[in-house]
Amino acid sequence: MIKTVKIEGMSCQHCVKRIDKALNALKGVQATVSLENKSAELNLKKEIDEKLIRSAIEDLGYKVLEIK
Repeated sequence: MIKTVKIEGMSCQHCVKRIDKALNALKGVQATVSLENKSAELNLKKEIDEKLIRSAIEDLGYKVLEIK
């Protein structure tokens, strides 16, 4: 299962690395974060609560615009 997360507030590669680390720390998630697209693509091994995804990003100070 693949989900795309639109993220507001990323401005540099440091931001990308922080979000990448936080998302990949979630169990069953393999994430690729793109500064250019202002998004993260998540390859999920199993269904995961979107609240966990949102919290992992927003706890770092970024804003999740949508998850689809």
